[in-house]
Amino acid sequence: MQDLKTLQEKIFSIRNENDFGQIALEVFRFQYKNNLVYKSFVQHLNLLPEKIRHWTQIPFLPIEFFKTHRVQSFKGNAKHFFASSGTTGINTSKHYIADFSIYEKSFLKGFELFWRNPQEYVILALLPNYLEQRHSSLVYMISRLIRESQYKKSGFYKTVDANLINCIRESGELKNRRLLLFGVTYSLLDLIEKETFHLPNAIIFETGGMKGRRKEMIREELHSILCKGFGVSQIASEYGMTELFSQAYSSGNGIFTTPPWMKIRIREINDPFHFAGFQQTGGISVMDLANLYSCSFIATQDLGKQYIDGSFEILGRFDNSEIRGCNLLAL
Repeated sequence: MQDLKTLQEKIFSIRNENDFGQIALEVFRFQYKNNLVYKSFVQHLNLLPEKIRHWTQIPFLPIEFFKTHRVQSFKGNAKHFFASSGTTGINTSKHYIADFSIYEKSFLKGFELFWRNPQEYVILALLPNYLEQRHSSLVYMISRLIRESQYKKSGFYKTVDANLINCIRESGELKNRRLLLFGVTYSLLDLIEKETFHLPNAIIFETGGMKGRRKEMIREELHSILCKGFGVSQIASEYGMTELFSQAYSSGNGIFTTPPWMKIRIREINDPFHFAGFQQTGGISVMDLANLYSCSFIATQDLGKQYIDGSFEILGRFDNSEIRGCNLLAL
């Protein structure tokens, strides 16, 4: 257990690519030994773990395994899990939880790296469809951020009503705090159809997804409408999902940046074992070292491209992939 505590501390102390590479290899060896699903997958690829000596050689588990298997690097049956929203008739992904504290450390440290201390904000969340889900990782994260803000008016809202509109207006006029509003896309559009705002200092987060309530839009069109409706210059976004314990953030223009313990690689569309060059479109594979007790190396069904500084852009989904939330707008 002490070794795992030390490994956790290393994960959140990463400073550069060299640190990342060394710790990624440690996490890989731990998960190969303790995660039966991942071990079987690596063996199926005829890869010997002792031959993997650089982090770029680590194989990625297809994300679909989270729907069909218990992807965990610990023994026993977990009492808790996060589940994807899914839709009727679609199997949901489950992320089994051995330790909530590592998730909390990941999202709190990640938030502070990008947005500073939660106590600097009034944090409001307009996420009606997520609140109906008992196992939403997004609701868990925002609930904790709301508590960390230590402000009486921070909270969740289920409907677009006068109470929410007044709270937004009042929060936008505060001198000692900034307004941060998380909202599922269709609800943000509902809100600005009822009322328009001028909130130049606010941060508006769209979490993605029309959930069948509205016609899908390209990102540029959507963000232009939201910017005009809220009176802001940019719309912030989060790239996260049930299967990950970390989030990448965009402060605008749909360009995402990861925390130090998370990396994105772009694999070629027609060959998942080869990786694309910078600014080439391909499948997004994620290394999230905070996923210590599940799998840190996941090949998603998202399409994107990466830039030379490590930032990346989401360009949609592979054909026949299921629609999912968290900023997966088809372009």
